[in-house]
Amino acid sequence: MSTPQSAVFRRYLSAMVLNSLATAEAAGLNATDYYALNLLDLSGPLTSGELAARTGLTTGATTRLIDRLERGGHVRRAADPADRRKVIVESAGRPEGLDTVLAGTRRRIGELLQSFSAEELAVLFDYFGRAATAYQEATDELVSQTRS
Repeated sequence: MSTPQSAVFRRYLSAMVLNSLATAEAAGLNATDYYALNLLDLSGPLTSGELAARTGLTTGATTRLIDRLERGGHVRRAADPADRRKVIVESAGRPEGLDTVLAGTRRRIGELLQSFSAEELAVLFDYFGRAATAYQEATDELVSQTRS
């Protein structure tokens, strides 16, 4: 049975997912490509294997992902200086128009955040950081269970 708090939280998560899907589509990307670009923006260059692990894609699907992103001018491949057999994938810039697509979301979330005190913001961002870690650990656990 769902509690009022869990329903609010699920509504929040659903709204975030739907916003991400709509953002990707408005930017001319599919959801996986948008997610991969976000990963590269957050982490910096990744090997194709690291990108596969972080997206949950097979190596073949990751190659196709990188091919699409490279054709779109969003990433470039480079040889790993430590191991020339590996490919490093690095961002080649933000998709054109992405900032325009994100403007409405950024404005609304910015207005919302301005309504909180500094102490409340500290709690919110502490939660975001710890929740991101918890979600990643839960995802890693699910992936390892399904691959066993």
